[in-house]
Amino acid sequence: MKQVRTALTIAGSDPSGGAGLQADLRTFRAMGVYGLGIPAALTAQNTAGVQHVHELPAGFVSEQIAVLVQDIRPDAVKTGMLYAADAVEAVAEKIREFSLENLVVDPVTVSSTGVLLMEDGVLEAVRRYLFPLSTVVTPNTYEASVLAGIDIRDERDLRDTAVKLLESGPRAVIITGGHLKGRAVDLLFDGEDFLSLESERLEGEYHGTGCVFSSSLAACLALGYDIKEAFAGAKDFTFRAMKSAITVGRGMKVLDI
Repeated sequence: MKQVRTALTIAGSDPSGGAGLQADLRTFRAMGVYGLGIPAALTAQNTAGVQHVHELPAGFVSEQIAVLVQDIRPDAVKTGMLYAADAVEAVAEKIREFSLENLVVDPVTVSSTGVLLMEDGVLEAVRRYLFPLSTVVTPNTYEASVLAGIDIRDERDLRDTAVKLLESGPRAVIITGGHLKGRAVDLLFDGEDFLSLESERLEGEYHGTGCVFSSSLAACLALGYDIKEAFAGAKDFTFRAMKSAITVGRGMKVLDI
């Protein structure tokens, strides 16, 4: 019997399919991994932006995880938008309870159009409760800067920030540097080595790049890649999806997964 690899995303729902839970599930499928999905928040949004966020009760998020994992144990888990601090704590509690492995934490703060996707205190809760349980955390330069208290302007700042974030407990830190000027540089630090991967900077506005990167990273871990291999695989997958991005609405382009 063919072994089926599975990956679970716990994230916000995006009706447009370009980001969040829907983009994660599309990414898992494209990478040959069976996708499991738990919504932690609902949004009213389209490719032009987020209009409203509806928080789901932390107890219900917790129940979804417990019921699912009693039947299917995921090979990797990815967290995305967790709107409230109590939801963060509930997710962390279940990850510890079931000893779930290969956790990728994407500390989502704002949408591509600048709308806040978390309440006050959530980023600190993610750092406190989820980072110590994670295999990899994947903040972008803005999120990493806020978490570490460092103004990131160049690759040296990226390295200093990665070192600082590793002190919060993850096995590895990947900072996606698409928001810096010049070529798009992403940096991995695992406590021993730095690994920088560059790609051509693509013009235009894209919806869901961070979601696709972190979910493709989780898929690679579910398939048995080590962290550095998963980093390279996710970088390549995301870049190719951006290069072939499609226009499905009147707003930002959606990655072609």
